[in-house]
Amino acid sequence: MEQINHKIELLTRLKDYMLSNDEEWLAVQSLAINKNSWFTQEHISAAVQAIANNYLHKEALVAWCASYSLSATKKVLGIVMAGNIPLVGFHDFLCGFLAGYPLKIKISSKDAILLPHLIAKLISWDAAIQSDIEIAEQLKDCDLYIATGSDNSARYFETYFSKYPSIIRKNRTSIAVLNGMETDDEMALLAKDVFQYYGLGCRNVTQLLVPHDYNFERLLQLFNTFSYVMNHHKYQNNFDYHLAIYLLNKVPYMSNDCLLMVENDLPFSAVSVLHYKYYQSEQEVANYMHNNVAIQCVVGKNYLPFGEAQNPTLDQYADGVDTMAFLCANY
Repeated sequence: MEQINHKIELLTRLKDYMLSNDEEWLAVQSLAINKNSWFTQEHISAAVQAIANNYLHKEALVAWCASYSLSATKKVLGIVMAGNIPLVGFHDFLCGFLAGYPLKIKISSKDAILLPHLIAKLISWDAAIQSDIEIAEQLKDCDLYIATGSDNSARYFETYFSKYPSIIRKNRTSIAVLNGMETDDEMALLAKDVFQYYGLGCRNVTQLLVPHDYNFERLLQLFNTFSYVMNHHKYQNNFDYHLAIYLLNKVPYMSNDCLLMVENDLPFSAVSVLHYKYYQSEQEVANYMHNNVAIQCVVGKNYLPFGEAQNPTLDQYADGVDTMAFLCANY
């Protein structure tokens, strides 16, 4: 327990550093933006705030760790991280670090700057942890794995890691359930769930479930507050491309200054596109969610609050799989 408390002290110190205007940290963020044009200062700041506020408060960490039988082990945990949004793999690192595993981490080339710097900062405060954290190109000689990627990469992971305990994550996305009675403030928060990180995160809302008489006019008008996303060349290219496809194929669509909306049963949608699907009853909504394993989270009244899709807490695990319980079961 003493070692865990020490790690928690390091992590709370890291929180203060992440929220600071330290010149080195700001320079690292700028470098990350230069390396990945989908990353912006706004989005890095949002990711940092979410991690610092939801993951790195001492009291929350103590309570979270106390709910598991944590130990120390010489078994090596291999982590394959995604890079679709800034610091998306931080929670897996946090779990492995506090669960007492030596870590081998394969960083995504899309997000190869931020986490290695934060790990280096932890090591600068306590050199003893350096031997237990390795950034590796290939994950060999590990005893268990956590790997996040696409459906295609998941097939590779499942084959490669088949002999080992593992958590393999595939493509996921999120939806919102609307009843037509939402306020303007709630719609503005929903827009954040849709547009933050340009919609690239698995917790971004990419499909709306709406009643048959739903009026989209107010929603489209309120969503225009995010029209500045069109200033990003990749986002605008996506918008122009999909608009051209819909026009050529005579696909009915709705739009405002920054978003295309198309009726589609699939929860996944492309960047700049939001799908919608009509429902007739709450039971139909429940059946849809039960039968669709690709849904990461659900936003709406009686679900996750509007605007909170990208703010998971320590115990809101990706894909609903308790990472800490998995690690504790494999000491």
